[in-house]
Amino acid sequence: MVSELQRIVDSAASRAGRPALIEDRRQRVVVYSEQIEPMDEVRKLSILRRQTTPEVIAFFREAGVMRAKEPIRTPACAKLHMLPRVCVPIWHNDLLLGFMWFVDSDQSMSDEQIASVSATTTELALALYRENLAGELASQRETEAVRLLLAEESEARAHGALTLIEDGVLGEEGPTTAVVARLVPRAGARLDDLSRIALEQGLLASRRWVGPRQAVHLVRYDHGVLLVHGKQRRGRQGPRAVADHLHEALIGAVRGLSAVAGVVVGVGQPRLALPEARESYDEAALAARVAVQLPAVGPVACWSQLGIYRVLSQLSGDAMRSCSVHPGLERLLDDPANTPLLDTLEVYLDLAGNAHATADRMNLHRTSLYYRLQRVEQLAGTDLKDGNERLSLHVALKMARLTGRHHLAGPSRPAPDTVIPAALPEPALARPASGAGKRSA
Repeated sequence: MVSELQRIVDSAASRAGRPALIEDRRQRVVVYSEQIEPMDEVRKLSILRRQTTPEVIAFFREAGVMRAKEPIRTPACAKLHMLPRVCVPIWHNDLLLGFMWFVDSDQSMSDEQIASVSATTTELALALYRENLAGELASQRETEAVRLLLAEESEARAHGALTLIEDGVLGEEGPTTAVVARLVPRAGARLDDLSRIALEQGLLASRRWVGPRQAVHLVRYDHGVLLVHGKQRRGRQGPRAVADHLHEALIGAVRGLSAVAGVVVGVGQPRLALPEARESYDEAALAARVAVQLPAVGPVACWSQLGIYRVLSQLSGDAMRSCSVHPGLERLLDDPANTPLLDTLEVYLDLAGNAHATADRMNLHRTSLYYRLQRVEQLAGTDLKDGNERLSLHVALKMARLTGRHHLAGPSRPAPDTVIPAALPEPALARPASGAGKRSA
């Protein structure tokens, strides 16, 4: 089938007297003729990546290529480093199958040449229809197998795993780790088709980077899943490296999309058996959820490193909103003026009650630190010498962070596993350490 498409595109290039390239309806490169200059960055990257960027897709949509029934000319775009083009849409009855593109830098492609290549579209449409049909059937079979692999029913997961192995999509041996990517929409915006195209582009890029038979992917309504499968071998990248690569690939894919504010990636724990990949997926999805809510966790969040958030993230939204871990802290959370006190308390508890480290982290005089902690005790009706109180306060603060009720003003880091700190030092005045020209509260 590819040889038939290659023959057609080579013939079209000969008739037009310039290189030709064919894309499917999603603007993924299918086949192209020998390429010569002039060739712009868009053409080069399309061939290298076998796909077009979301910014270019948006540009062509605005130019009307998705609605065109006849060949149209598209203008140059300096911002995208793109030369003028002639686009010949490929239709089969009322179904748009793809596009044949010619770079026309000096707009010298004549109407006769355009008519000549347009005459090949009937044959091209049939070939591309057969190619699309075969590709769609294989893609749908794989997608359905991945959906089954991530289903709740154990029988469905077993069937999905067997299909992926029997079809040669994945190898038979090795652990499986789920990596979940979420696009963070801008305030008031919704993720559109271009956003999801960008999401799939990033997933495909990382899937190719991992290597054949070592990953599958799935695009869902508001996130994408990459399942990394197989034994660790020399030169093979681990799940964290794959997650970092996916994050970078998505940053590039969404560049210029107005609906997307950022990208986060969650990584689950590996599972030895492929049908158990659903458990890793659940972990990765929750890790990505935490990363969306808590930027301090980082754009790539590993389930194994989330500490107390591993527990809190498994609570439903309603449960977290209605849960009052510490009534006294609730009173502080209700007043934005208490934010400095809450920031100080959280850092103090994160650092296991180490007053010296807390003052250093927050650039506070020790006296100011003790004053703030005493105010917390007074306003919240608590005793920071009580280990149970400290644990309750710590959990309540983390839950407030996860639900968006409390935002840490200063620099932070992912919280470690919750520990019961040592006793609070007596709030006696202390001299500042050497070099302590630290600002007061």
